[in-house]
Amino acid sequence: MEKYKRIFTIVIDSLGIGAMPNAAEYGDEGTDTLGHIDEHMEEFKIPNLEKMGIANLHPLTHVAPAERPLGYYGRLSEASVGKDTMTGHWEMMGLHITKPFQTFTDTGFPKELLDELSRRTGHKIVGNKSASGTEILDELGEHEIATGDMIVYTSADSVMQICGNEETFGLDELYRCCEIARELTMKDEWKVGRVIARPYVGRKKGEFKRTSNRHDYALKPYGKTALDALKDHGFDVISVGKIKDIFDGEGITEAYKSKSSVHGMEQTLEIADKEFHGLCFVNLVDFDALWGHRRDPVGYGKELERFDEKLGQLLPKLGPDDLLLITADHGNDPTYKGTDHTKERVPLLAYSPSMKGYGRLEDQDTFAAIGATIADNFQVSMPEGTIGQSLLDQLA
Repeated sequence: MEKYKRIFTIVIDSLGIGAMPNAAEYGDEGTDTLGHIDEHMEEFKIPNLEKMGIANLHPLTHVAPAERPLGYYGRLSEASVGKDTMTGHWEMMGLHITKPFQTFTDTGFPKELLDELSRRTGHKIVGNKSASGTEILDELGEHEIATGDMIVYTSADSVMQICGNEETFGLDELYRCCEIARELTMKDEWKVGRVIARPYVGRKKGEFKRTSNRHDYALKPYGKTALDALKDHGFDVISVGKIKDIFDGEGITEAYKSKSSVHGMEQTLEIADKEFHGLCFVNLVDFDALWGHRRDPVGYGKELERFDEKLGQLLPKLGPDDLLLITADHGNDPTYKGTDHTKERVPLLAYSPSMKGYGRLEDQDTFAAIGATIADNFQVSMPEGTIGQSLLDQLA
């Protein structure tokens, strides 16, 4: 018999809790996303995460350990190479990534790639550097509108991002160009995890706004994951936020696109009011995109407080047949050098109203403990070649 009918897995995108032992190999020694956020907050009110044991897992200045946490808490390390979004999520669901995706943060994209992209799309290319989406639009948006040139840029992730004004460039044309870019970046030396269409509106600097018509063209996972196993056995696999894009739709039965992390939690609350049998898998990206990459620890902390308010609304909706897992996919220490992700351990907070016990779980050497636990609960076998050991028996 399965233990839980519904499992909610929420990824607080980039909430690392301290450098991994091999962090120095990535230039990330001394990183601690959550700890350094806490140090920069005048006050830090996350009472629901506190009740779940976040400060028992990671000592914090402004948050006290819970005398009796709601459930179980532990640390997960990443077995795969790299520290990007896709690697973290794919590993959660059982894949061991041994070859990192290409990043072009420091160099921009190769001339040969951009020449071919320009030839195939018919647009000259401007940008070609690592930048935030708002900065690149303020710099080049007016130029793109005036000339029809195409803004191409990247970030600390393995991504190629292409901007297009919805009124002058056109959504259909932007999507066409991104499809060509996805085809070109399938070559090993150019292979990025995602090509992202970044549509925007506005006509002059200071007025540009990105719209919700973003579309990600992701690589398909390198193998079958826990999501495929669940879907193939008839279970619901509901994605919220960018989960569908990260897995290129593989193993997903129903998807909700989010406008923000708060909206993603509102969607999760609505899903919790519905009957389903399987997994609700949620990614909350604003922590990473708005605060981690922009090196704003106070903004990050306030976003965590907003999340905690919604968490407080979710907890009472959970029944004895529900399991909540809260985790992260990598770190992004907003106090650290540069704007890159950071190689950190991530938390695992587990709660169900039916739990009789509580306490610390043993450290795990892979994020894949999550997918293995979910598959074990629904009594489906993990696909061949996947990694991870179930923690289900420990969640008593």
